[in-house]
Amino acid sequence: MNTSEQGSLLEVDGLVVEYPMRGWRARPFRAVKGVDFDIRPGETVGLVGESGSGKSTIGRALLGLAPVTGGSVTFDGEDISHPTTVRRRALTSDIQVVYQDPYSSLNPSMTIGDSLAEPLTVRKTPAAEARRRIADLLDTVGLPADAAHRMPREFSGGQRQRVAIARALALEPRLIVCDEPVSALDLSTQARVLDLFLEIQERTGVAYLFVSHDLSVVREISHRVAVMYHGEIVEWGDGDTVTSQPSHSYTRRLLLSSPIADPAAQRARREERRRLAAAASPDNR
Repeated sequence: MNTSEQGSLLEVDGLVVEYPMRGWRARPFRAVKGVDFDIRPGETVGLVGESGSGKSTIGRALLGLAPVTGGSVTFDGEDISHPTTVRRRALTSDIQVVYQDPYSSLNPSMTIGDSLAEPLTVRKTPAAEARRRIADLLDTVGLPADAAHRMPREFSGGQRQRVAIARALALEPRLIVCDEPVSALDLSTQARVLDLFLEIQERTGVAYLFVSHDLSVVREISHRVAVMYHGEIVEWGDGDTVTSQPSHSYTRRLLLSSPIADPAAQRARREERRRLAAAASPDNR
């Protein structure tokens, strides 16, 4: 899919997110400082940065879980920065989320089938149609049909994340916010889940905002990449270019922080990362 030929599905313009601080005269904490980016239909935008950079806060703001203090979020031409409760609930058909922890994202007392049926029940899908949809979802994420009758504790972390992906797909969304969806998995399972995300996108045309701290993971899945540092986007552009030939010193530091198998080369990367950190000017932070 050539996403460059399409208009934006989601537009974020000057987004500011602030949280109140304790104390009478305490100034609010500004977690996101005037961020701009867009996502096209069928595209994956990677949002990468270290812990505390504001990347997950942006995802929460898109989902209505963090306050939009300034700027705007527009989805398919509609401003959704401050939706009513009713409108926000309706938006779940178009915007879904896959969280980091596959163990806490599912109700341990419900079968997999019941968890997948919840969003369908809310939409008042007839029972027979819901059963067919659940079978299709399990097939889409590579799980056997009998998984619907089993409990979350019977599955591995990678399998539970597949269930979480199936649940996000239940209402056929147009955009999925993926908040560190593979960071809790081992490397081999990460690769399989990333392949699954790519297969689903090719099949359905869904768009992703893929939030991660790992530049190597973002490289595998993203068409375009935004690099976050202290609440701001410091680099934004083509995924291959940003993740292999970054122009900003902070992005280069992120790239050098990815481990490699060669001990000598890894040592050289650590030394170069320290040099970049020491040489970084205030303008590049």
